[in-house]
Amino acid sequence: MSTIAARLTEDMKTAMKAKDSVTLNVVRGLKSSLKYAAIEKAGADGELDDNEALVVIRREIKKRQDSVSQYESGGRPELAATEKAEIAVLENYLPAAMSEADLIALVDAVIAETGATTKKDMGKVMKLLQERSEGRADNKVLSTEVNKRLG
Repeated sequence: MSTIAARLTEDMKTAMKAKDSVTLNVVRGLKSSLKYAAIEKAGADGELDDNEALVVIRREIKKRQDSVSQYESGGRPELAATEKAEIAVLENYLPAAMSEADLIALVDAVIAETGATTKKDMGKVMKLLQERSEGRADNKVLSTEVNKRLG
């Protein structure tokens, strides 16, 4: 069992005891999403490692960010606030974000290592960056930095 899955189980118990319905609902939903992803990957007995679990968590955060923008443009601030609270809970499961200086240094190092010079090389650069950043940087931020250098 991955450490994230074990932590989710403990957090679910804590949320139940504290009668924290927002956290409880988010954790239950996340456990469900992780189980679906594990089944998709390896069948009924499949399990995800922590890196794969981080991908699922980021996907759940992205869904909620999209909902926030939809609710705000639709004049539903109370629903947007709920989604933001859920994002805050989900972000607790992500590793600490990379500093901007570390991120720039990593991008420069990977570009130099791969010998990338044009946007055609972006795929191999992004693949290596995603592995090396270990979930500590958003792919959109990584992509933006790579585009600045290869553009």
